[in-house]
Amino acid sequence: MNANSENKTNFYGRDFLITKDVLIPRPETEQLIDAVLNLAGKPYLPGVKPSKRKLPENPTIIDVGTGSGCIAITLKKELPDATIIATDISESALKVAQKNAVLHDTPISFIISHLCQKVKEEPDLVIANLPYVDKTWEWLDLESLKKEPSIALFAEDGGLKLIKELIDTTNAKFLILEADPCQHEAIIKYAKNKYTLTNIRGFALEFVLKS
Repeated sequence: MNANSENKTNFYGRDFLITKDVLIPRPETEQLIDAVLNLAGKPYLPGVKPSKRKLPENPTIIDVGTGSGCIAITLKKELPDATIIATDISESALKVAQKNAVLHDTPISFIISHLCQKVKEEPDLVIANLPYVDKTWEWLDLESLKKEPSIALFAEDGGLKLIKELIDTTNAKFLILEADPCQHEAIIKYAKNKYTLTNIRGFALEFVLKS
């Protein structure tokens, strides 16, 4: 992929434009969509009976660190009555996300923001695939990651710096996070005074705010 090229990658059955400024959507991230649809009482796999709806009929959802916009746009297509707000600290990434929103005819609010800092709305759900890769992981193929922005991949504190900050700063009733399974125990322990774990779905951790 050269500096100005655009490729397309499939995510949850739809094609998304991808450039050097955003992560390439991965299959494990689709588990986040499944988790949200389950909260909304919607079937996410043929033959799978959905849970009782926990989200309101017209939920406000913030996708933090939206990148290509694949999560936010997919949620808007699957839950058209939801208000979707997508944030990213990278202006270049948001431009790609906005192109994808036009491509899929999805009305979404895009905000340049560190996490949720500049979002005024009170969300029912915060969903995030934040940078969580630890550069010291022995199994990493760093060469294969060079085509993607390091700002969207790597985080300090064992990959958990931004995830911990998001847990500290959001008060959404529902929180869904993507992280490597090797990090799950540490995240659950960090969040336990504020959020209760309700499910682990592959790479996705699902939490509900403690009352």
